[in-house]
Amino acid sequence: MKNILIDTIPFQISPKLIRESEEKNNGRVIVNGILQRAGAKNQNGRVYPKPILMREANRYAKTEIKERRALGELDHPDSSVVNLQNASHNINKIWWKGDDLMGEVEVLGTPSGNILKELLKANIKLGISSRGMGSVKQMNEDGTVEVQSDFELVCWDFVSNPSTHGAFMAPVNESIDRNKTKQNKYDKVNDIINEMLCELTCKCSLPRRRK
Repeated sequence: MKNILIDTIPFQISPKLIRESEEKNNGRVIVNGILQRAGAKNQNGRVYPKPILMREANRYAKTEIKERRALGELDHPDSSVVNLQNASHNINKIWWKGDDLMGEVEVLGTPSGNILKELLKANIKLGISSRGMGSVKQMNEDGTVEVQSDFELVCWDFVSNPSTHGAFMAPVNESIDRNKTKQNKYDKVNDIINEMLCELTCKCSLPRRRK
């Protein structure tokens, strides 16, 4: 039986690189980094065999990416369909670097895309997360499961709770303030989202956040 499979890699890029991308790409934010890793067990105990992930990546490149509809959402819905109203970014291209599936991600000028851009500018730690449908098979007693050949890749989304260890998107040496509490981090995320929603939909005026 197929289930929705979600796996996250931490995503972090400096506000400086966001500004540089806007200047270089006529206001567009375009970043490169790791989308997914093959053959490595993540914190969900799940392993994606490279042949299966490579097959789905090739299919995705020939269809969604080629036709410029490789959209993703801001946060995961409980669905195997991408909701256009919540689209925040598009995958421009993907390629392999060893066992790492790399990608070029363009942040869109949609309401969700503008929220995503502001979160990145504020140096909020996010994750980029694959969403797909498939089944898994238990490999050993430690809980490790392997994704099976019926796996179908749906998209990559941006999420607020990156839990899977792995590589960061560029720059890989970006420092993380580990002394901040989770509550402070989520408060800052909520402040940014509320402010953006007000500017985009409510047309109301809120006091600007203190930086």
